[in-house]
Amino acid sequence: MNCLFLFTATMKKYLLLIFSVFFVTLTSAQIRNMEVQDLEQNWISLEKLNGEKLTVLDFWATWCKPCVSSIPKINALYHQFSNEGVAFVGVNTDGPRNQAKVKPFANSLNIEYPVVLDPDLELVNEFNITVFPSLIVLDSKGDEVFIHEGYNPGDELAIKNNLEKLLANEK
Repeated sequence: MNCLFLFTATMKKYLLLIFSVFFVTLTSAQIRNMEVQDLEQNWISLEKLNGEKLTVLDFWATWCKPCVSSIPKINALYHQFSNEGVAFVGVNTDGPRNQAKVKPFANSLNIEYPVVLDPDLELVNEFNITVFPSLIVLDSKGDEVFIHEGYNPGDELAIKNNLEKLLANEK
């Protein structure tokens, strides 16, 4: 009886592990193929926005004061890393009622990287975002390799250092 219980418990662990790997792989594939709208209301595949080596997704909202402070720093990182195979994508999370504010807001902060809209919070839910701003870095396979939540002055240095380390690992 004990052997049967041990075998069953072990099998459950293996099945759970196999299911987890399958689920993570399926979720990553879905994210890469997800269609989103840009600031011009054009539909675009997130896959087309991926960087050759890394993709930085910056989740923000117009009502978020730390986001207003972080976006110029992210813009500077975009300038620094865009020629190294790193793509930056702003993900605006304002709801449908605030969509008219997003494009003027992005223009006022001179965001130079692509911005996509997530009014229904599909990407927020896919990446389990609970804090704004949040920055997610994906490797060339679409796997999450770095997460930074919130923003305090100086955080951009930690983000920069992590991007440099991740780029060194991608070579």
